[in-house]
Amino acid sequence: MKDSMVELEKFDNMQVIKKDRENQRVKRELEQCKIEHKATLPPPTVPPRRCGLGQMVNVVGPRTYSITVYSTSYPYGAWGRDAKPAPGDENKYWLVMLTSSNVYGHYVRQYSTLSTLLLGIGPKDTYISSSNPTTNTIQGPNMVMYANALYYNCYYSYSVCQFNMTTRAISTVALPSDTGYNNKFPFAHLGTTYIYTDMDFVTDESGVYVIYATTSNFGNVIISKVETSNPPVLGQTWKTSLYKMTATNTFMVCGVLYATRYLDKETEQIFYSYDTKTKEERFDLKINIKKMQTNIEFLNYDPRDNLLYAYSDAYIVTYELIFQ
Repeated sequence: MKDSMVELEKFDNMQVIKKDRENQRVKRELEQCKIEHKATLPPPTVPPRRCGLGQMVNVVGPRTYSITVYSTSYPYGAWGRDAKPAPGDENKYWLVMLTSSNVYGHYVRQYSTLSTLLLGIGPKDTYISSSNPTTNTIQGPNMVMYANALYYNCYYSYSVCQFNMTTRAISTVALPSDTGYNNKFPFAHLGTTYIYTDMDFVTDESGVYVIYATTSNFGNVIISKVETSNPPVLGQTWKTSLYKMTATNTFMVCGVLYATRYLDKETEQIFYSYDTKTKEERFDLKINIKKMQTNIEFLNYDPRDNLLYAYSDAYIVTYELIFQ
């Protein structure tokens, strides 16, 4: 019995020693972890994404929602900011109303700030022509301002117009001869057609694009970069498999084209994307946009503030894009 007790005591002592050694090892490892944690670690490797925005996951808003001084007189129009303003013009906003038949416009109205636009104070009107419509005036609500020039569909033609806001000079560049215009390939949904929206103009971080469709591409969307020289020229072109008349609008972010469709009176949905770098095409996006009016006649992304600008049944609206 005495021998057994001695053996048990030896066993207990060995267990205590082993436990003590284990505790010492754990303490050393903890100290090493503290040292490594305090060290400056290199940033994690992140797959490169253009513009640094990541993937668009949501649309929040509206952030701005207001009628203009024209009230509900003109349901078709466009508005926004110059995506590449001249020094001193960073805060300006522009507004174009299609004052003839909800199709044609002939002047650009500018305001010094968003507040003056909302209040209708101190507008400056720059006329493309005294007549409306006529050669090289505006046809359709899709247009953008870039580097002090307005880009739009020239009246009754398949050409891009560039209107210099300072000199009032107009330069043009023709799209392919089988390009749809005059309501051949407008934006649409089952309930309505958005008249004279055959051409859409969009801006992103790299400049201006024109979105259109041709008979040779079976009415599917084509994206062409517009080089903003004077006169403008067409740059790189991408052909998609998106039938244009299944979409209600398009916009571009970081070289990725997004298209919307009509769900109901309260909701528009971003359902499609085309990446001009990878040529990846997706039809499975389901990013909803909350509407305040039934229709969105104009939609464009401003790379300066990452907002979507919309013209919706005579109301001017902005939305915030969320990326991750």
